[in-house]
Amino acid sequence: MEKLVNLIAELSAKMGQVEETAKEEYKFNELTLTQMHYLETINHLKNPSITELAQEMNLTKPTITVIIDRFIEKDLVVKVKSDEDRRSAHLHLTEKGKQINQMHDHAHRILAASMTKKLTLTEKNILIELLEKVVSGM
Repeated sequence: MEKLVNLIAELSAKMGQVEETAKEEYKFNELTLTQMHYLETINHLKNPSITELAQEMNLTKPTITVIIDRFIEKDLVVKVKSDEDRRSAHLHLTEKGKQINQMHDHAHRILAASMTKKLTLTEKNILIELLEKVVSGM
C-alpha cells in the first residue's frame, strides 16, 4: 500500500507541474488550480445553476456564490437568467473562461500522453479500464 501512496503523490505532483506549465504558457497565472477546476466543472455540467454546481462540488450555495462573483469580476463567467424560471440563473463561461478551460483540457491531454507514452495499446486499455473502476468507486 505504501508504494501506491507514493505513486499517487508522485502522479499528483506531476499533474500539478503540467497544469502550472500550461498556465504559464497561456498566461493565466492569476488563477489557482482549484479555480480552474471550478471552470472545468461549469463547462462539464453545460451551464449549471448555482445549486447544481454546489451539489457537484460538494460545497454550499453561499460558498459557490462567492466563487462565481469573483469569476464574474474576472470576466470568466456570466449569469444568464433562465427562460423557464426567471428566479434562477445559469452559469456560462465567457470567451476568456472558455480559453482557460481549453488550456486546462490541453494540460490534461499532455498528461495523458505522458502517462501512456511507454505503454502498449493493450496496457493503455487496461489502464483506462482500471482508472474507470477506481473513479467510479470514489
